[in-house]
Amino acid sequence: MAIPEVQTVTTGADKAKLAAAGALVIAAVVVFYTLSQHDLWLRIAALAGLMAMGVALFLTSEPGKQLIGYGQDSVREVRKVVWPTRKEAMQMTGYVFAFVFVMALFLWLTDKTLEWVLYDLVLGWRR
Repeated sequence: MAIPEVQTVTTGADKAKLAAAGALVIAAVVVFYTLSQHDLWLRIAALAGLMAMGVALFLTSEPGKQLIGYGQDSVREVRKVVWPTRKEAMQMTGYVFAFVFVMALFLWLTDKTLEWVLYDLVLGWRR
């Protein structure tokens, strides 16, 4: 079975949109620090506005549209999931806690047994 090739077609317009979106995000940070002498609300408004413009411009490009499609597909798949009932979730959580407790006890006993065998029986060290 052949693996299909993924081909990405990027036009000059998409590259320009991505570059402009990146420039807007960088400009948002620069403006935020440039306006350090002004009120905080003005700095945050400028930051948020320029960031929103950058994100909006990104979402109009082909990679942005693919990201939106991926998000929509993910939501569609999550809706198909059959979630466990509260009783089932509590039972599985109990099983996990019991397993962790038994495993911790087993590892502790193994450690103490090996410690006793090596230090007391083989080496003859007494504490």
